[in-house]
Amino acid sequence: MNRLTHGLCASAALLALATLTPPAAHADGRYWNDGPVVNVSYIHTIDGHFDEYMHYLQTTYKQTQEAAKKAGLILSYRVLLAESRNPEDPDIILVVEYKNWAALDHLGGKFEAVATQVEGSVDKANQGVAERNKIRTILGSRTLQEAVLK
Repeated sequence: MNRLTHGLCASAALLALATLTPPAAHADGRYWNDGPVVNVSYIHTIDGHFDEYMHYLQTTYKQTQEAAKKAGLILSYRVLLAESRNPEDPDIILVVEYKNWAALDHLGGKFEAVATQVEGSVDKANQGVAERNKIRTILGSRTLQEAVLK
């Protein structure tokens, strides 16, 4: 009996100690890990040009994003449609996911290479931007980082 009592007391003490000790995942005081970085762009298409802009997204934009994925510049991309209640609201939201903040370093030059691959030259890509500005308004963008909870 005495051994059984000692064994139970030792087990209870170990259980209490394990309960009071913070998990190793939180030993650094953070309850999350840094996740991927996401850039979100808010687009409002000019009345009557929604389908035209969607055609661009389905062709050139998709080709560019797929080439960027293949080159390892981005992890993923998404096109979201939003209910626009007024001209200050987006009707299209573009989401591009990057591995981390460092993936954004010197990204302009890397994307120029992708644009050249898809559109033929940087000048043609810039002309395309000018043409798209006639059918859409870029309302702004945000770059955010996901917090992956431990």
